[in-house]
Amino acid sequence: MRWDEGSGPSGDIEDRRGQGGGGGGGFGFGGFGGRIGIGGFIVLLVLSFIFKTNLFALLGGGSSQQAVPATERPSGPEEEKMVKFVSFVLDDVQATWTREFPKATNGRPYERAKLVLFTGETRSACGTGEAAMGPFYCPGDRKAYIDLAFYQELRKRFGAPGDFAQAYVLAHEIGHHLQNLLGTEKRLRREQEANPRSANALSVRMELQADCYAGVWGHSTAERKILEAGDVEEALHAAQAIGDDTLQKEATGRVRPESFTHGSSAQRTKWFRRGFDTGELAACDTFTGDP
Repeated sequence: MRWDEGSGPSGDIEDRRGQGGGGGGGFGFGGFGGRIGIGGFIVLLVLSFIFKTNLFALLGGGSSQQAVPATERPSGPEEEKMVKFVSFVLDDVQATWTREFPKATNGRPYERAKLVLFTGETRSACGTGEAAMGPFYCPGDRKAYIDLAFYQELRKRFGAPGDFAQAYVLAHEIGHHLQNLLGTEKRLRREQEANPRSANALSVRMELQADCYAGVWGHSTAERKILEAGDVEEALHAAQAIGDDTLQKEATGRVRPESFTHGSSAQRTKWFRRGFDTGELAACDTFTGDP
């Protein structure tokens, strides 16, 4: 992906790296009077990404002696380059929606989101955000959150390298911001409360729509010729790598579709591709028919 490496941090970046979240923190291995092995740690890590919650807390090890304080992770040149990259992507995604959002909403202006960079854990209007949850968006404060270490996991753990794979993840979270602005998020929460048995299925539709919105942004990058050979494949590979079925099979050897919250690998790649091919918000209706 072509981008300006000399650009400075975005004005929409809130940098909390190294500040911690107040209490606990880190990936504690202790709890229940003992420790878990690396196999158990990996299973909990993957399931934490799937269910967007810190399952390490179940071990009671948030303050264990094995936990590494968030502030001890150094910020080297590679991470600072990543800060510049996510700044570029954030500004480009939001510039795209500044142009396109009014077209789809009868002239309503787009309201920009903030992106919080944190280390380990941080506070949000939705509660404490932790690295084990992966990147997330909080509708309560209209901010997306990411610990940049996630990109190392994406590359090394999930086998999805490449800058456009990283850009897809961020564009997906800003897709949730669009849903917040459009009122989709509130309608979905009401439906989940009214019909708890459909909560997971509704969550899948929500996540797939955010994938599609990320694809719409990707379409604009292709039109502006800032994509490079292999970029689309990087995004599709990332979408496949973090599908619920792929993660569940890796973690437990079993796939339980009824527990999906983000969609299968096939669904995630399909909806990103639909947004990318059409370049239209209207093509991202995941709530009608079978997604």
